[in-house]
Amino acid sequence: MADAVVNFLAENLLQLLTENIKLIGGAKGELENLLDEVKNLKAFLDDAVKYHSNSNQWKRLVEEIQKTVHKAEDAIDKFLVQAKLHKEKNKVGRFFHVSHLATVRNLAAEINGILGQVKELRKTNQALQARPIVELPKKGSQEVTQGPSLEDDEVVGFDEEANKMIKRLVEGSEDLDIIPVVGMPGLGKTTLARKIFNDPQISYEFFGVYWVYVGQSYKIKDVFLNILKFFTRRTEDYQHEDENALAKVIAGFIKKGGRCLICLDDVWETKVIDYVKKVFPENEKGHRVMMTTRDKVLSTYANPDPHDLKFLTPKESFELLVKRVFGKKSCPNDLVGHGESIARKCGGVPLAVVVIAGALRGRPNTSDWIRVEKNVPQHLYGNNEESCLKFVEMSYDRLPQEMQTCFLYCGVFPRGFDIPSWKVIRLWIAEGLIKPQESYTLEEIAEFYLNDLINRNLVILQRKRSDGQIKTCRLHDMLHQFCKKEASNKWLFQEVSLTPDQAIPIEDPNKSRRLCIQPSNLKDFLSKKPSTEHVRSFYCFSSKEKQFNGLTPNDIKLIHKAFPLVRVLDVECLKFLFSKDFNQLFHLRYIAISGDFNAIPLTFGKFWNLQTLILNTSTSESTLDVKADIWNMLQLRHLHTNIPAKLQPPTATTSGKASSLQTLCMVAPESCEKEVLAKACHLKKLSIRGQMAAFLGAYKGGINNLVELKCLEQLNLLNDVLYMNKAPHLPPTFSQLVRTVKKLTLTNTRFAWSEADKLGKLESLEVLKFKENAFAGDSWKPKTGFSALQVLWIERSELESWVASDINFPVLRHLVLISCDKLEAVPLELANIPNLQEMRLENTSKVVKSAKEIQERKTSKSIKFNFTIFPPEAGSKATK
Repeated sequence: MADAVVNFLAENLLQLLTENIKLIGGAKGELENLLDEVKNLKAFLDDAVKYHSNSNQWKRLVEEIQKTVHKAEDAIDKFLVQAKLHKEKNKVGRFFHVSHLATVRNLAAEINGILGQVKELRKTNQALQARPIVELPKKGSQEVTQGPSLEDDEVVGFDEEANKMIKRLVEGSEDLDIIPVVGMPGLGKTTLARKIFNDPQISYEFFGVYWVYVGQSYKIKDVFLNILKFFTRRTEDYQHEDENALAKVIAGFIKKGGRCLICLDDVWETKVIDYVKKVFPENEKGHRVMMTTRDKVLSTYANPDPHDLKFLTPKESFELLVKRVFGKKSCPNDLVGHGESIARKCGGVPLAVVVIAGALRGRPNTSDWIRVEKNVPQHLYGNNEESCLKFVEMSYDRLPQEMQTCFLYCGVFPRGFDIPSWKVIRLWIAEGLIKPQESYTLEEIAEFYLNDLINRNLVILQRKRSDGQIKTCRLHDMLHQFCKKEASNKWLFQEVSLTPDQAIPIEDPNKSRRLCIQPSNLKDFLSKKPSTEHVRSFYCFSSKEKQFNGLTPNDIKLIHKAFPLVRVLDVECLKFLFSKDFNQLFHLRYIAISGDFNAIPLTFGKFWNLQTLILNTSTSESTLDVKADIWNMLQLRHLHTNIPAKLQPPTATTSGKASSLQTLCMVAPESCEKEVLAKACHLKKLSIRGQMAAFLGAYKGGINNLVELKCLEQLNLLNDVLYMNKAPHLPPTFSQLVRTVKKLTLTNTRFAWSEADKLGKLESLEVLKFKENAFAGDSWKPKTGFSALQVLWIERSELESWVASDINFPVLRHLVLISCDKLEAVPLELANIPNLQEMRLENTSKVVKSAKEIQERKTSKSIKFNFTIFPPEAGSKATK
């Protein structure tokens, strides 16, 4: 009965009041009364969360609660800004107008009245349905740590389709050929195209393979700039060119290289096809364009013989349902009939099957399957978009309320956007969507939610990290559409669109608390000087890796003035700068910005609520000077910079409390002093980059200071100096210094291979990456066992001889060898490791024979073994 968005609003208001009531001393009596009323409302909503109702009366009441909570939030946030400014000027006495006290008193009365209405509705409404709740697994259980259980490419019926498309792309005319994949929403056009795009044969046959998302609201210039970024890092030099000039520039780059494949996802107009043809020179290299579209007419315009994506047969639909619900297990006999009926009603649409499977996953009771079977929309045989949205709504309704809000929130990212898992998790936390729970960090809870959304097939797993956890994910176009529509209806966020037919009331203080906008629309939006004091979150995402330079410094400063109460500011794609107004955005919890920064200014210390700071700089300096006193920023949990940060040690004015920092990526070696690391004792992830000789030599404690980090799980050591005067060494006690580390990455450290034995003593080490000459020498024969190691990654190594066995790597699961072109063989004894399931070789041709023998030994024992080689052995590279 308690709407997810309303409950989280009340939760945030309660937290806001509780944490800041002492700061606003002059209004203490009124605010304490308001706090009591909010506590009462929140307690009742927590009880009501167990139920939900679709009554119009409840929906109207939800809106009233939202409006009142928003008004209370606005009043308190303004109080806090005034209190902060008052405190900075060292003034005493009352700093607010007496009318503010009346506002607070009225708000308390409003909330009291709403609470009465909620109680009355509960008494009279008998049609309440039970709502699922989130049950986190026990701490340390495999379910928490193993990541999503779905396979990346587990789509039934697509192997044959992919092979047909690959054959068409690779063979045929030496002239340019465009091959469209056409089908209705939900058939899997993008999934098939991604599968083909990632196929090793495609990488081998084409000199360059480029993926570009187009979408409905595309601009040709943006499409060209997205293509151009694959050829040059300096796309900003071409920002002011028109479409025809950009086409000539791209054609020039393509002409210099070999055979090229451009993948255009989600094309809506013939103009895109006409313009993209211009970027290909007529040089008979067999260039190809693969595109996905819903429009049959458009597909035949591109090619009289498009690839029509077929519907799944009832048998394939049931097979996909079983895989998505039970994984590698079979469907219990008592559920087969119901499962076949459900699959049949999905009309051969893969999206419908996987979304319904998400609702059934983890529900082995026959009653649950019968209920879903009855509720599956009967009109799906029409195979239309509206029918598929019914499936999404059905699965959404079965989510626990906390996860409903997290799911809808994913719609703030642009359509077709690859969402980094760490970013969406940080944003959920900054927005207050994640409730604290005993024994778990907020990050652990959020990661569990994301895993669950993927296992329910509501979010697509795009890429995994080496440890099996989520690296990137995305929303299917149709689910993205659902999230945007539902979030707008629930006043969770709004997308700013400047077209008249899509105009939204951005100045409505209730419906537009969070705004997301495309970079190309931002200048026009700011020029209107909108009244947006109520906005708490502002997002401007871009799929481009480079900054969007369409704004002047004055335009950027308008952002600072437009959102005085903003909490979340993610404008990483813009060239940002600081101003006096920016320094007064005291409520900021999350900042993601890019620009020509030489330092993090002292004024950042004023952001007492800041949890996450992501700062990318294009400065020519080798380090970023952190002038702000981050040790007094007690909420700061994650600091990300793209060049090493130089930290100031704690001072006499530093708070006696330990820092909340969990992530420090990256930091200069000279900043890793004992006092600094002792203060950052809760760090889980640490990346150190710079001249490592003094650090490894224990200058001022150096590497020995890592002993202060009792919670460290990930450690990256990257040496920036090509040659060191003498071979570095790890201290004999290294395994004791970082005994909690689970993932270790070494880059350009050039240790002797004998030093690797010290790493074998790390009892918690699960992922080990040796990158770019991490070790020097041509022979490695480990004398110790890596008892917990699951992933071993060796890249760009001088290694020629490697002698090892299952004794050295008893639980190894995944082996990656990249550009180890001198290595003669993979140790055959590794075939005896029971857990070894995957081996990937890239540009490491000499070891192929031994690797194949390991594969044969595995498959002879009926063990599943995933073995990939690049470049592939078959075929000839079409560089011409």
